[in-house]
Amino acid sequence: MTALAEPASGLRTEYPFTLPRGYVDEHGVVHRDGVMRLATARDEITTQADPRAKQNPAYLTVLLLARTVTTLGSVAEVDHFVVENLFASDLAFLQDLYRRINADGHTEVGVNCPHCGQDFTVDVAGDAPGGS
Repeated sequence: MTALAEPASGLRTEYPFTLPRGYVDEHGVVHRDGVMRLATARDEITTQADPRAKQNPAYLTVLLLARTVTTLGSVAEVDHFVVENLFASDLAFLQDLYRRINADGHTEVGVNCPHCGQDFTVDVAGDAPGGS
């Protein structure tokens, strides 16, 4: 997947990703590549007010991801049903991505090669190759 172009303002609002396993639709098609956008205050407020999140606070994650994952393969609409049917590892991946882009503002982490000791960054969204 190619990186999305930054708007003229320089603010990056969309982040491509590749799921570790992928969403399997009703036809058995696996969808791994997608895009997540930055969350807005409205996303946070409306999902917290949702009765499903009030009844089960863990469901807040499902609602937030359904609002912020804008594309996933050729799935017509990423809704709560799609998010509910992700594998646990993919849900954890998207939760971490959500936290990284909304709290940290990027998807890169600094790492250190255990063999040569060189420091470099890796894009943990899965859409860019690492290097050393």
